This record gives sequence, C-alpha cells and structure tokens, in this order.
Amino acid sequence: MSSAIIAIVGRPNVGKSTLFNRILGIREAIVHNLPGVTRDRKYADADWAGRRFTIIDTGGYVPESEDIFDKAIREQAQIAIEEADAVVFLVDALTGVTPLDKEIADILRRSKKPIFLTVNKIDSAARENDVHEFHALGLGEPISVSALAGRLVGDFLDIITSGINPETDDPDAGDVMKLAVIGAPNVGKSSLVNALLGKKRQVVTNIPGTTRDPVDSILKHGDTEVILVDTAGLKKKRRVKESVEFYSALRTIRSIERCDVALILFDAERGLDSQDQHIVETAMEHRKSTLIAVNKWDLVEGKETNTAKSYELYIKDQLGVYGHIPIMFVSALTKQRIFKLIDAALLIHADQCRKIETSTLNDVLLPEIEHYPPKSSSPKEIKIKYITQIQTKPPVIAFFCNEPTLLQESYKRFLANKVREHFGFAGVPLTLTFKRK
Repeated sequence: MSSAIIAIVGRPNVGKSTLFNRILGIREAIVHNLPGVTRDRKYADADWAGRRFTIIDTGGYVPESEDIFDKAIREQAQIAIEEADAVVFLVDALTGVTPLDKEIADILRRSKKPIFLTVNKIDSAARENDVHEFHALGLGEPISVSALAGRLVGDFLDIITSGINPETDDPDAGDVMKLAVIGAPNVGKSSLVNALLGKKRQVVTNIPGTTRDPVDSILKHGDTEVILVDTAGLKKKRRVKESVEFYSALRTIRSIERCDVALILFDAERGLDSQDQHIVETAMEHRKSTLIAVNKWDLVEGKETNTAKSYELYIKDQLGVYGHIPIMFVSALTKQRIFKLIDAALLIHADQCRKIETSTLNDVLLPEIEHYPPKSSSPKEIKIKYITQIQTKPPVIAFFCNEPTLLQESYKRFLANKVREHFGFAGVPLTLTFKRK
C-alpha cells in the first residue's frame, strides 16, 4: 500500500483520543476521563517516516448496549472497522482484560482485518509485565504504549505502518488519467457516472448514499481512455446522520488518494455549504488537481444569461485561495455539457504534468519581481536570483534567494498568482519553495 486508513477502536475510556492526539502531535479530539466524550469519529492525515495514513479516532465501542449514544458510537465504530485497512484495538493495562474487551476482540476477529492489539498506560518498564494477560484475547503479540507520556509510541508507529510503502514522487506513473467523481451525498455522482458511460452502472435513488462500493470504469472519450472512480456512499440509510457523512468522507479520501484529477460535484439547488468547501480543501490538501462541476443546473429557475457567471464569482469568492479551480455548470440528467467536463479534466491533467523551461520562468518572472520587489522587515535586502521547476504532478517551483526566511507570506501568494497568471495551472495545486542561493 502507498497509504492506508487505520482505525483506533476500543471500549470507553481506554485512551483512544489521547493516542490519536499523540500520533498527530496536536490536541484535536476532546480528551476527558468521562466515558463517551468522543461521540463522533474524528479522522486526520498522518505521516510517519514518509509513510502516509489516515488515522480514525472512534467513540468507545459498546457492542450490546441499548443506550442511544452507545448505539450511535457502535454504528460509527463499525463503519470505521469496515472501511479501515487495519485496526488498532486499544486496551487498558490498569483495568486488565474485561468482558467487554473480549466481546470487541471477537468482533474484530470476524472482520478479517489486520489487528494491532495495543496495551495503553504502560508508563514505565516496570509495568511491561502487565501486557501478558492480554494474550488471552487471541489477537497476537500485544504492543505496549503510553499515549499520555508518549512512551514507545514511535515503536508502535513503526509496527502499524510497516505495510505502507514510503511516499515516492512518481509523476509518470500510469498513462491513463484517473478521474474521481466526488462530492457530498446526493449531489448526483452516480447519475453523472452513468450518464458519461451511457449505461446504468450504479443504483441511483434520491436517498443520500445509495452507492456502496467504488468501482472503476473505463470511459472511451474520443481516442482517449479515462478511468472513472465513483465515490461510494452507504448501502442503506443509516439511523445516525453523522454516520452517512463520515462514511462519505472516508470514501472521498480513498478516491482522492487514488485519482489524478478530482471532479467535485456541487448541487445547484442546494448552493455551496461547508461540506462542499471541506471536500475542496481535502482534495487540495492531498495535492490533487481539481475541477468543480455545478450539477442539476437544469433545475435552477429563472436562469438568465449572467446567472452562471454570477454563481461562478460567488463560488470563487467563497473558495478564497482555491478560487483558481475551474467551474462548469452541467446536468447529469439531461447530459448538458457533461462531456466537456472530461475535456476540461484532461487539460488540467496535462497542465499538472507540464514542465516549464527554466529560462522561460526566469525571463517572465524576474521582471515581475524587479517591478514589485519583496519587502523586508529587517535591514537586509531580499534578492530573488534564480527560478526553476523541480517537480511536476503537482508542480513545484523553487525560488533561490539570499534571505528565504525573510520572505513574507503575502509576497509568496503574490508570486503564486504571477505563476498562474503567466503559465496557467488552473485547478492544479502549486507549491513554491524558497531556498538559499
């Protein structure tokens, strides 16, 4: 694997959120000594020695409880287990093996997923003997850690990421563009895929999340082949709304990681909301080139000539720093402009693979820099002397200067805007690095 999803599960109050925070190095999840504080799963991207993975923090797993919150937590934990590539089963050295631990162990064994039995609260070498009783769970050799103190967490991460390949830059991997169709539930992802393929490959209803598994399809577009990745939702409507949203988020992450270009669908009737913005941010944070399609445009009443332009300006304003992403207006139902999406995605893919000659970069950008030089907060004058592109897919451009640490963020944004102004890269994540000459 080049990346993985790893879920942390266990009964309430064993330290799951503390371990989650320790892995990320931040206090993102709520940590409290009361059971049930983490009711919604949290997830975040993590990196250990170049091995990338998504870590999921789940609420305390209580298999047979009839309490309404326990049911919700159990449902969310089950989804996390289903979607994860591996599971960290966290237990508590202070309480020893409990009947609830045994129940969870039975459930995990049936999942057929790699299970890392991890014994928390081993705060010193003197407590190492406490791990041995957990052999009784039948899940292999226990791993000892102290999430709170950070003891042996590095060794723990070495073990759980051992099956993940370190990240490598391979911009030319695969000749066929992979296009992931992503978006919030019920925006028409499967309808769009069906319309593009000319056949009903996915079950389509008005219930959010009716697709279960992402299935790649080959689309023949003129003389070009494109791989369509349809993001899945839930097989059936769940009791808890948050389960639908989180399941969708996990599937979106999977599709984003596998694609070359992310096609994000918005719903024209619903308008732009925080979930749409979060999906855009997720694609960009994963350094994926992106195209936005506003679906169901045929249902918008009272459209005038300038309606699409006004809507486009509104979206770009809401996206802020991601306002460079191209926006198109389509209808999966009537097939209006849907094949132009493929043309646009292919252009974006070609753009992200493009290498700009060093001489061209310097000839174009150095005069811009001379006309508007960087300001310095110190007596030292900042001079940018040389520019070169050091990577494609996504592009990375290096600026060599005498004082790289003094460059202000506002000036870096100015340079990024100038690169896009002269060389395009619309929808393509652009990285500028600043090195000492």
